[in-house]
Amino acid sequence: MPLLPRRNFLGLGVVAAAGLRHPSSFVATAQATTPDDFPRQPSALVQEVVGASHGNLARVRELVSRQPALATASIDWGFGDWETALGAAAHTGRREIAELLMENGAEPTLFSAAMLGQLAVVQALIEARPGLQRQLGPHSIPLLAHARAGGDQARAVVQYLEQFPDANGAPPAMTLTPTQRDTYVGTYTFGADPSQLLKVTVERETLTITRPGRSARNLRPVSEDLFYPVGAESVRVRFSRSSGVVAVVEVLDPDLVVRATRT
Repeated sequence: MPLLPRRNFLGLGVVAAAGLRHPSSFVATAQATTPDDFPRQPSALVQEVVGASHGNLARVRELVSRQPALATASIDWGFGDWETALGAAAHTGRREIAELLMENGAEPTLFSAAMLGQLAVVQALIEARPGLQRQLGPHSIPLLAHARAGGDQARAVVQYLEQFPDANGAPPAMTLTPTQRDTYVGTYTFGADPSQLLKVTVERETLTITRPGRSARNLRPVSEDLFYPVGAESVRVRFSRSSGVVAVVEVLDPDLVVRATRT
């Protein structure tokens, strides 16, 4: 029997030290601890870095220093309300976080340029594509609001965008009285499993919709009994009444996604 090279012998020594188990047992152990998201980055980690990018510079630096690819992370908070880590920093005016993310690979955008006060960039993009100032960022936040979040360093961008009436988002939606809002509040189920439900509540005087364990999304009224969730202007949340009482909620994107009955 030929002698084993020293490096192979040392390799077998690891097996022996672990209790003389067959190498395949190590594969099984590794697979047992592999995250469900693999090979994608863990969704909880992605959500954390996007959440931290709203204002926690130390945590963003810690996460991105360890895994630079997280600088480009994005998450759908619900209904297609996508937000990148840089998008979070842009609409909250977090200049240091935005710069850190871009240093690690995040791609600059019209919204980050507006917040950072990069007037030439904003002008060039809008001139290249007229009407671009109407685009909304995450959570339906308009471009002008991003510039205002940049403070004094973005004042020139604010002044430039103020010449466009539509840079501040869509015209104000219809408003609801507290009594009108309360007619929609309740729990709506679309299946037997405890997770198969939608909860409509009022938070800070705003109607919201959520599913257990998910982020609540603000609802903006389009017309009576018809809304869209922030960040997803093309999605419709439609309520239906029976004998004058709200009984059903439907989500359309654009086809029917879910139909839930009030309990």
